[in-house]
Amino acid sequence: MPDIMSLLACVSQCLDSTTIRQLARVSEAMLSMSGRVTMRGMARWAGKGGSYRTIQRFFTTSLSWGKVQWVLIRHHLLDHDDVIVLGGDDVVVTKSGKKTHGLARFFSSLYGKAVPGLCFLSLSLISVKRRTAYPVLMEQHGPEHRQAPAEVRKKQSDGKRGRPKGSKNQHRREVTLSPYLCFVQESISRVLQLIGDHVKVHHFVFDGAFGYNDAVQMVRQLGLHLISKLRHNAALYFPYDGPYSGCGRHKKYGKKLDCRKIAQAYLKESFVEEDIQTQIYQMQLWHKKFAD
Repeated sequence: MPDIMSLLACVSQCLDSTTIRQLARVSEAMLSMSGRVTMRGMARWAGKGGSYRTIQRFFTTSLSWGKVQWVLIRHHLLDHDDVIVLGGDDVVVTKSGKKTHGLARFFSSLYGKAVPGLCFLSLSLISVKRRTAYPVLMEQHGPEHRQAPAEVRKKQSDGKRGRPKGSKNQHRREVTLSPYLCFVQESISRVLQLIGDHVKVHHFVFDGAFGYNDAVQMVRQLGLHLISKLRHNAALYFPYDGPYSGCGRHKKYGKKLDCRKIAQAYLKESFVEEDIQTQIYQMQLWHKKFAD
């Protein structure tokens, strides 16, 4: 108990003494108990000062958990010489029933299909030095965030093939963000505002769900760079370095990348682990759907 209180002393700047004492009881019970974590079970393991009514009062108290977690991370987990990147991922929790808020069908990579449940966006600060992620913010989002923008839905319901007559080329940096991208952008902004100048974050990491131009522009609007991945069959081109033909604009796209025949000049690292050879290449390439 004294060890937990010493660790929680730093959160006194965002929690009162009563809430800190209740949080210490809850933390001690959750670390000690076995089986399902319920309020009744925590009351049985919390000991003196952790009655069932106290546990209920604690969980009905509105707390800024993002700020609490950031204070703990800043005081106990971050090093001054570490490189920190911001990472995110969608987490799907299976849930039955019909009346739970945000209940819908979401794709779960663990099950390999869409399952009924709840979906949360988790944002974490990732320590490159320790190779560890520290969750800062978790927000629930529902099926309404998965809808396409009204302009896109209108174009999709036109029913005509090909490019509409009279349409002009659109600027690839001036994109209409979907409700989901707006939701992610707002969540990232809250984290950046929370951490302030204590940590310099320059990169945002997400999985292949952000491997398209709109997601890149959403992250660039926040002053960050995106680390993600493309589809395995993405068409990538080397920058053109040949001579100028003498007329028209300069060529932008050069030879198309063949992943099976990459020049050794771009090889950065190669190692064998458990009879599997891994080769890491690095190069700058263009994609015709990306503005950067």
